[in-house]
Amino acid sequence: MSEDAASIDEPTEKARRLILNPTSGEADHAERVRRLAAARGFRTVETERAGHAVELAEEAADDGVDLLAACGGDGTVHEVVQGLVAADALEDVSLCVIPAGTANIYASGIGIESIDDGFAAARRGATRRLDLGVAGGEPFVMSAIAGLPASVSTAASAELKERVGTLAFVVEGIRTAREFDGLEVAIGAVSDDEEYVWQGEALCLLIGTLRRFTDEDEPSNAEDGRLEVTVVDRLPPMDAIAETVERRLFHQETPHSTSIEASELEIVALEDDPVQFSLDGERREYATVEIGVRPRVLRVCVGDEYA
Repeated sequence: MSEDAASIDEPTEKARRLILNPTSGEADHAERVRRLAAARGFRTVETERAGHAVELAEEAADDGVDLLAACGGDGTVHEVVQGLVAADALEDVSLCVIPAGTANIYASGIGIESIDDGFAAARRGATRRLDLGVAGGEPFVMSAIAGLPASVSTAASAELKERVGTLAFVVEGIRTAREFDGLEVAIGAVSDDEEYVWQGEALCLLIGTLRRFTDEDEPSNAEDGRLEVTVVDRLPPMDAIAETVERRLFHQETPHSTSIEASELEIVALEDDPVQFSLDGERREYATVEIGVRPRVLRVCVGDEYA
């Protein structure tokens, strides 16, 4: 951990709260999490419906909670951060992630691979200030994606994810790829004070804060105030797979994929239908959307492996 990592003071019982999504992932974690939370001084409140974690996070901030844990998947973390932003509490509340979802991409990105890791990070109290993306005024902690991956992410049903776990995204990907027609968009971005413009038909548009989409062996950088933006041109499915292999395994630039780092961008749908996005796995639709980043505003407990 670098020398600018912060430390949380030992909180009172009132200052710790855990928002538990009991139905996330395989829905077999709730009893254990309640027990571990109680032993560590967390008061547990549970979500009862979609969007409930937003309300519970706002309530926690209003009650003066200093350390707020989110137990669930990436969608639960997304909602909790929405609540903290709505309560204007990012300066006052530290976030701890207890992974219990299907993929847990955000937790993995901050060095937390298990429920025990999440509680251990809370105990150590070492935090980092991480960037927060914003799409159309809504915060996202991990990624905003459009095109084929967004269709796959939001189409995988809760029932399918419960039955086959992360394989659900592969199954849904095969189904969706057969029907996907491409993404007609215009993109304007600001990168190092220079303007970048792209227009055409894309297979996907990938925008990440914590999450990387190329060179995955390199550490993610969620502290530089920039968004990683990758545009993949519309290609036949097998050609797209081949290019992905080239980029991921051989680190080669390909003629149909462009990556830049941007501080802000605007995306405009060139067809009558709005563009479907996945914000941290949550479905959103925009005819036009501005996407930016709030540098290092989210204080998060990180694991030992966070780079």
